[in-house]
Amino acid sequence: MKNNSTKITAFILIATLICACNAVKRVPDGKNLLVKNNILVNGKSSNDETASNQMYQKPNGKLLGFKLRLNLYNLANLNPDSTYQAKFDNHPGRYERWSKVLSAKQVDRLGQSFINKGLNDFLKNTGEAPVIIDTAKTKKTLLRLKYYYLNNGFFKVQTDYTIDTVGIKRAKINYNITTGPAYTLDSIRTTILTPALDSLYHTSREPSILKSGNQYKTTDFEEEKNRITTYFRNNGAYYFQPTYVTFDIDTIGKQNKADVNLIINNNSIQEKDSSRTEPFKLYKISDVNIYTDYSAANSKSKINDSISYNNFNLYGYKKIKYKPRAITDAIFITKGSIFSDTRTTLSSRYLNNLKIFNYPSIQYEVDKRDSTAQSLIANVYLTPRKKYSFGATLDVTHSNIQDFGIGASVSETIRNVFNRAETLEISARMNIGSSKDMANPNNNFFNVSEYGLDMKLNFPRILMPFGTEKIIPKRMIPSTSISSGFSKQRNIGLDKENFTGGIAYNWSPKRHNTAKLELLNAQYVRNLNPNNYFNVYTSSYDELNGIGKDYNTKPINWGDTPEEQARKDLTIPKGTTGFTNDVLTGQTALLPGDPLYRDVESIEERRVRLTENDFILATSYTFTKTTKKDLADNNFYQFKTKIESAGTLLSAISNIASLPKNTNGNYEIFNLEYSEYIKTEFDYIKHWDFGKENVLAVRSFFGIAIPFGNSNYIPFSRSYYSGGSNDNRAWQPYSLGPGSTDAMDDFNEANMKIAFSAEYRFKILGDVKGAVFADAGNIWNVLDNVIDEKAKFSGVNDLAEIALGSGFGLRYDLSFFVVRLDLGFKTYNPAHEKGDRWFKEYNFGHSVLNFGINYPF
Repeated sequence: MKNNSTKITAFILIATLICACNAVKRVPDGKNLLVKNNILVNGKSSNDETASNQMYQKPNGKLLGFKLRLNLYNLANLNPDSTYQAKFDNHPGRYERWSKVLSAKQVDRLGQSFINKGLNDFLKNTGEAPVIIDTAKTKKTLLRLKYYYLNNGFFKVQTDYTIDTVGIKRAKINYNITTGPAYTLDSIRTTILTPALDSLYHTSREPSILKSGNQYKTTDFEEEKNRITTYFRNNGAYYFQPTYVTFDIDTIGKQNKADVNLIINNNSIQEKDSSRTEPFKLYKISDVNIYTDYSAANSKSKINDSISYNNFNLYGYKKIKYKPRAITDAIFITKGSIFSDTRTTLSSRYLNNLKIFNYPSIQYEVDKRDSTAQSLIANVYLTPRKKYSFGATLDVTHSNIQDFGIGASVSETIRNVFNRAETLEISARMNIGSSKDMANPNNNFFNVSEYGLDMKLNFPRILMPFGTEKIIPKRMIPSTSISSGFSKQRNIGLDKENFTGGIAYNWSPKRHNTAKLELLNAQYVRNLNPNNYFNVYTSSYDELNGIGKDYNTKPINWGDTPEEQARKDLTIPKGTTGFTNDVLTGQTALLPGDPLYRDVESIEERRVRLTENDFILATSYTFTKTTKKDLADNNFYQFKTKIESAGTLLSAISNIASLPKNTNGNYEIFNLEYSEYIKTEFDYIKHWDFGKENVLAVRSFFGIAIPFGNSNYIPFSRSYYSGGSNDNRAWQPYSLGPGSTDAMDDFNEANMKIAFSAEYRFKILGDVKGAVFADAGNIWNVLDNVIDEKAKFSGVNDLAEIALGSGFGLRYDLSFFVVRLDLGFKTYNPAHEKGDRWFKEYNFGHSVLNFGINYPF
């Protein structure tokens, strides 16, 4: 073993040495490969990423410390055509001999084959050419660095560079920066020539970004320019632009300080060959004109219809098809108001949100009727989308339920249904599949199916019998959606029918905040084939059947002896139901308190819960806040919380009406016990961007659903599970927990969940990214009817049952979505005995490969 280890070590060292030597294979004599850029600020090495980004030349990229792309490039033959031709030039007669065997055409084509050319092109394109030090680019980088430090207040900065050889044809560049003292802002004054703007500036409640005592930074001056411009343009200064804001910086006679004079000149007006200046004017809106069916084709046509409504003028080239309020509610620009960019933006957002117009355009023109020339006419141009739009999809699928499936869906969108900008979405879906695990008495290839129909009606306002403008003003872009749906499964699980319906309100309290109130969310789940339970939940059957072989007292077949009985399986459903009933009614040797008795009791409790039909009538409120600015923002946080109450309204009505209870002491609706519970969730995500596509992302989640009143358990559809590609990736979905149980059931769920995840993401090669991650969490039962102590959360000591998975993954970024592969390893498994939980299954044999689309959080 020792000799083998020595050989392996020697091999690795030799391979590393060969690769290291190969790195400079294509570096010309007298030149050097750039191995490092070292920025020395006042004699100390700097890790300032922004300064590093000023480089015109950066060393070849590395993968785990190895220049993979450089070495791939060096493996390539850069002139494969010449090399191939040299085979014949150096060996006269070879071309003729090969031509006799193949043909001249085939010999020529051999030179373009993958082996001769394609492989080399692949290595060349995939690889990366050596970065050879170019002194011209080094000097340009030095100039960039100088301006970078000047822009940060180091007005006496001095720069130079040195190139140090660090090996054969290798060198690093030292950029030496001597900053000198940083200048700070001293006095700040203003010179604003337009009196109206001067008055606006001094009455502004927004604090200036420039403050006496702050270090000079050019970015602060740019931000102050934009702040002033935004403020002025939101207060009537229609012609104001950032270019009108300038700064006079005075450092004469100052010791590392600078006086600032903010200058805003008058409006410059170009008139033919001359120009003049005049004070800026603050404009008001004199008219709002809305063109409801504008297009480039009819822009010069005659207006044939018009309506005046609440100081808005609506025009149509054809008959206006909208009720005026449907359009005017979406427009925040009003007659008599001051011109404001914010109002323009809000109007565009709201109009887009209606989903009945294409790219609304808002333009302004000076009202020539105003002798003071301080009025603007707002023209809103709306191009309607098609009233009807049709969509269809076809998919081929594979899952753990079906080996092969074909899915199809069709959808129809109808816009402006009631002439108030409503949209109606109708969709139908169907899936047929083949599964060898499902019942198939007629031996049909397609033996499983599912179909469904959904409808959703959207209103661009809050539908209430009373006004909500004071609570939810229209600037929050409120909307109402009424939805209903139906789906049915055949030969899948218990063959469910699912009916859903509800009404929900959505609005945005702030730019990056959203709120959703589901006033009513109804769901009715009907199990069509409950007798199939033990065929679906095979783990429960295996456990019950094992107990039955020892304790079943009734013969499965007439005339069986006890010995024959012990060797036979429980039939489904008659044998399983009979044996369970015998145990729980004391007709077997198992007595209450026996571990196996409790197992049978637990199996029966779960069977009853999962085969019962469910009716849920819930109300929920969800609030989401994020600081994410756009898709490229990797330095943000997101917080989401939800509270849901089910059955409370029905119980209140039942109590008031003094309705009778059933034999279980519960109320019923449609001869069915409805669910009653309270549920709350907290979800927090935080991303840190360390630059160079290195991102640390963390997520924490807590959720709990507590049954009460009419229920002593949570319906399966509203419970929690753990495991899977977006959860703990070391376990399959539904295969972790509850608690310290060993995931005994086929679909393990519970009513409380804790989850934590951390993932470090980094760039590997081009669009290929990598990640290392750790996922922790579990699910438990709390305050419900589950009797298994291992599945319950009884106190803080049960936090020791939080499972830990860790692993690594690959991602391929396709811009519009990310394809993800993650390999998770069970690091800490609470299903094992204490003291035997760490790294018990930390190997590839017990690892889980997850496939996902986009990042998990």
